[in-house]
Parts: sequence; C-alpha cells; structure tokens
Amino acid sequence: MRSIRIYAFAKQIGRPSEEIINALRSLGKVGLSHMNSIDAETAGKVAQKLGIGDAQKATKAAAARSAAVAKKAAEKAAEAVKKRKAVAKPKQAPAPEPKTRKKAEKLRQKKEEARREAVERAQQAQQAAEVRARAAAAAREAGARPQVQLSERVTVKELADKLNLKTKDVITRLMQRGVMATINQPLEGQVAVELAKDFGLDAEIVSFEREIEAEFAPERAAPTGARAPVVTVMGHVDHGKTSLLDAIRSTDVVAGESGGITQHIGAYQVSARDRKVVFIDTPGHEAFTRLRARGAGVTDIVVLVVAADDGVKPQTIEAIHHARAANVPIVVAINKIDKPGANPDRTKKELAEQDLLVEEWGGKTVAVEVSAKQKKNLNELLEMILLVADLQELRCNPESAARGTVLEAKLDRGRGAVATVLVQDGTLKVGDYFFSGAVTGRVRALIDDRGQRNDEAGPATPLEVLGFSGLPEAGDGFQVVHDEAKARQIVYYRQQKQRDQQLAKTSRLSLDHLFTHIQEGEVKELPLILKADAQGSVEVLSDALTKLSDERVKIRILHGGAGAITESDVLLASASNAIVVGFNVRPERGAADLIEREGVDVRLHTVIYNLTDEIKKAMVGMLAAVSREVALGRLEVRQTFRLPKIGTIAGCYVGDGRINRKALLRLVRDGVVIYEGKVGSLRRFKDDVSEVREGFECGVGIEGFGDVKVGDVIEAYQIEKVAPTSL
Repeated sequence: MRSIRIYAFAKQIGRPSEEIINALRSLGKVGLSHMNSIDAETAGKVAQKLGIGDAQKATKAAAARSAAVAKKAAEKAAEAVKKRKAVAKPKQAPAPEPKTRKKAEKLRQKKEEARREAVERAQQAQQAAEVRARAAAAAREAGARPQVQLSERVTVKELADKLNLKTKDVITRLMQRGVMATINQPLEGQVAVELAKDFGLDAEIVSFEREIEAEFAPERAAPTGARAPVVTVMGHVDHGKTSLLDAIRSTDVVAGESGGITQHIGAYQVSARDRKVVFIDTPGHEAFTRLRARGAGVTDIVVLVVAADDGVKPQTIEAIHHARAANVPIVVAINKIDKPGANPDRTKKELAEQDLLVEEWGGKTVAVEVSAKQKKNLNELLEMILLVADLQELRCNPESAARGTVLEAKLDRGRGAVATVLVQDGTLKVGDYFFSGAVTGRVRALIDDRGQRNDEAGPATPLEVLGFSGLPEAGDGFQVVHDEAKARQIVYYRQQKQRDQQLAKTSRLSLDHLFTHIQEGEVKELPLILKADAQGSVEVLSDALTKLSDERVKIRILHGGAGAITESDVLLASASNAIVVGFNVRPERGAADLIEREGVDVRLHTVIYNLTDEIKKAMVGMLAAVSREVALGRLEVRQTFRLPKIGTIAGCYVGDGRINRKALLRLVRDGVVIYEGKVGSLRRFKDDVSEVREGFECGVGIEGFGDVKVGDVIEAYQIEKVAPTSL
C-alpha cells in the first residue's frame, strides 16, 4: 500500500495540514511535519478522526491521487534528464567539403607513415641491440673484448646507451677521472674510448663522414656502372711527370710552373679509347711528401715516372712506399728514352732492387718505355693503364649522394675559397649542401680542368668547387648531405673543437717556451710567418722549414695561411720580431707601405728549394753577398691592345716610382704572381722611350708573354748584389 505525504493527503481531503498533524498527534504520532509520509491505514484512521465519510474510499482516492502526482513528477524528471543529455552531447559537424576531406585524408596518411617509421626505427634499434648483445656474447665466449662504435660527437647519454649502462654510472666514472659532464655534453674521443675500456669494452670513434656513408650504404650497395680510373703520377723531381702528362693532354702546363717543377697537386681528365681517365700530378721535390701521400691515398693506379738517364732516386723510392702503403698497383713509365745517356735496363735493374720486377724480366710490374718530348709509346702507356683498371673492376653508383676528397684549396680574391675536389662516388650537382672537415657550404659552381662550367659531375671527376664558407684543409673528406642543418651542426662542433685545441696549444706552448729558455739558456729562435698561394703549400713549407731546426737555432712558425700578405701579417711580424715568408704571393698595397714603415723583413720566393737553401745558409752563417730585389715602380693595367707581329701591349698608368727598359717585370693578379720576365717594349704614344716616371701613361710589352688583363698590376724592379744585413 502506497504511502503519502501529509501535505498531499491534506490537499486531497480538503483539510489544512495542521489538522492532519493534530489528528496524528492524538493517535500517538508525534514529531511529524507536513513533509512526513503516512501509510493508507494511518490515513484512514485520520479520516475517521476528522469525521470524513467513507474512510477507506477516501484513503484509496488519496492514494490514487498520490500515485498520479508521483507519475507526473517522474515524467517531468525523465523529460529534464533527456534535455540535459541533449545539451551535453556535442553537435555533429556537418559533412566536410571535398577539399577538406582530402586534407584530412593526407593528414591521416602522414600520421600513419610517421607511426610506421617510428615503429620501424624502434624495431631496427631493437635488432641492432640484439646484434650487439649476440656479438658481445660471442666475443665473451671467444675470450675477446666486445667492440662498440662511437660517434665523433658522442654524448654521455649516447655512450651509456652504447655500453648498456645507466647514465649515472658513466657520470660517476667521469667524475672519478676529474671530468664534470652533463648528460647531453659531448665527450672527447680519447676519453670515451678509455671509459669504454674501463667497463670492459673496446671502442672505436667513427667520423661523421663514415656515419653518413653508412646512411647511404643501401644506395651504394648495388653499383650501377663502371667508374673511370684515378691515376696518380709520381716520381722524383725533374723526371718529367708533368711533361708526360702534358703530352697525354696535348697541353703545356710545365711552362707555367715556377722553376720548372710542380709545387701543387694538379688533377686532369683525359679521354683514351672512348674512355675517361683521371690523372693526378704530384710534386717530386723532397719537401712535398705530404702532397704525394695525399695523391696516393685517393688513387686507383700509380704511374711511377723514372728518367732513363737518371734512374731511381730518393723521391722515387718514397713514391713506391706511398703506393704500397695505399695498396694500389704500380705502372712504371720509363721516361726520357730519347736522351743520349738513357739506359732503360739500368733503370729496370734499380727498380728490381726495390722489389719492382718488370714483366719482361719475369715479374708482375707493368713497365712502358716512353718519351714525353717525342710523344713516343703514349698510347701503349694508356692501354696498360686501362688494362690494369679493368682488372680492378672499378664500380660506382652515380645516383647516390656525392663524396670525395679535397686535393688542394686556395683563396681567390674574386671567387672566395676555391677547392680542387676529386668526386669519388655519386654525382655532385650545383646547389648541393656539403661539409668538408670544419667547413660547410653549398655548391655555387663546378669548373673542370679545362675551365668549363658544369651543372653536375659524376664519379671520378676532378674539378674546382666554389661555395665553401671557409678554406678547407687539403686532404679533408668532402661529403654531400641532404640536411643543411645537420651539416652546420657537424661543422659547428668541429670548429669548437679546433678552437679549444688551439687555445690549449697556445697556452701550453707559451709555458713550454718559457721552461725551454730556462733549461737551455742561450738557445736562439727564428720566428717565421708563412703565406702561400694554396693551403697545401703552407703545410709543405711548415714541415720543410721546421725540419731545418738544429741545436743552435730553432725555427718556430707563428702563423701560416693561404692568400696575399696582409697588414695583419705585417703587424704580427713587427710585434713578434718575425720574418715574413711569401711563397708565390705578394703583399697587398696597404701591407707594402706598412712593411716599409715598420722595417719588417719580407722574403718572397716562387721555388721551394731556393727558400730552404736561403734559410739553411743563413743558419750556418754562410749567407754571403746575395741578390736583393730593389723596387722601381708599380703600374696599373688600364687597357690592353693586340698588335699584329708584336703581341699584346698593356696600356698602363705609373702609380708609383718609374719604369725603364732595363727593368725586370712581375705580373701580379689578385695578389698572386702570374709571370716574371723582361720589358719587351716601352712606349709613350708612338715613341720608344727609355724611362717613364710616376703620373704618366705608357704602353708596356712583356717579352714572351701576352696573357695580360685589365686590372693586373705590373711591378718593375731590378736585382742588385748587396751584403746581407739580416736574414
């Protein structure tokens, strides 16, 4: 039986709630209010108490009315709940337009691809970890120490991951070594290797170039074509290496070389039997050991040039050692067989003493007797080179990212940093991002050995590359990357490392210098500042001059760089009482005036053995009367004229001093000496004159030379024999 609230019952029977409560109180129900409920039986008793007709009917009617009210209230509550749900439920977005659907689909596909890539990377990392674990287990079973490869810029966290250790354990071990490092701090390679040994592992530092090469390994795994052989021409000085290469190329390079000897690495490409062959010409002088080693390191075949009238010499033996160290085959070219004193058999005997037994004597070394002057047997030499190359089965993948080696680098006033690069694999294109050592850049231009611009260069192609942010070191690797940010990150790290090493070296040298003076007393020191036309020449000069030190005089290289002699070089020499040595370069205009004001001793040379001989003689006190250059005048080329039967005449303005018919001339272009010679003709208007002074114009013809351009500078000088007052 349903219960009913007092106020509702009072409303049904038409009585006030107070009467109902009083009636209930008389029935013993006390403490009730109008909100309390009573059952049907109690309601009937209350109705009887109040004198209402049929109590049961009244009770039933009251119960029915109460049920109707409750039902109505429940319906209202359900309706309210439904409205609240309708308000809380978000409105359904209208169907997207077709373009919106496409964008949404692309976004979904990108997210799906990113998810798949993340899963693949995680799987690869897991597989690599499993491989390392298996390798470590196998190494432990074999009794060997497990080996791991560490990045050149390995951080503390990366090292801990490679060693399967907690980062805090690695940091603790570093603190024991006195190294305070955070979790993301890069570590020195030697420190990382020693730390790995402490934990029982052998570590190897992998350079950034090797890491990127590993990234492109799938592209290079399946070579798609044959590659032209890279041939390095090596041998003793003046045995005809460049002349032989000139004969093959049908050019005349040797005529433009100072002293008739090669002092840089030259790289050229020639065609032989519809195939390309790359030749690298290396210097033969004893001072250029580093350049020869660099040439042997990038080659497939070494052509060893030996003069038939001179035989095997020290640099010949050194070239053989470089070739064997690089593990490349040797083809011997016995040159100058046309000379009267030529004896090829004696040369072959001397080669046999160096374990190079020629084929005709039962050995395995290919030897061809040639004459560069008469161009004799050159085709046979090329055939032998191609035959040896075919045996090596040289392959490449032109579709992959380019990599190569910097053979030489120099600063050009008009073009900036220019490097001679040998592309060893892949295709180098204009616009590619790259890094080389501690220098990054983007390819602005590609110039081949003939001076022609190219849009791209395939494997085994030597060419000049423009676009370096700085001057790279000769011998550095050259690697193209797809991500410019990664290249900048690598270069920034290497520059910071070089800067730290230089600071440490400077402070250490100053202390060592002080201690050495205290220990050795009156030991003399000769400070030098070296400037050359190319970075490779700076390295060579530094090595050659440092080796001249003896127990009495020690040579110290304060600074070395490529480019013309600047005011900064002169100021440094003045402050440190040093001598400036220029190799194939000249002082800038401002630097020349500063040299005169400061009284700095500047020595200019174009042949390396003249420079080293001068230093040697000065050190032993044998520098007798020497030939000293006396400057006469400086002329600016403002126009050039081509006259029949005479050649090119330079229209000049005498800016300083004077010029006479007996003067020697030096043609300088962008701070680099192009030619040295004599006055062929000297005229003002149509008249021959013996001398032209400052402030006048004249026409100058250089004897035997016609490649004069507007903007060149002609220096007039004469040679005088004077007694030496300084080195």
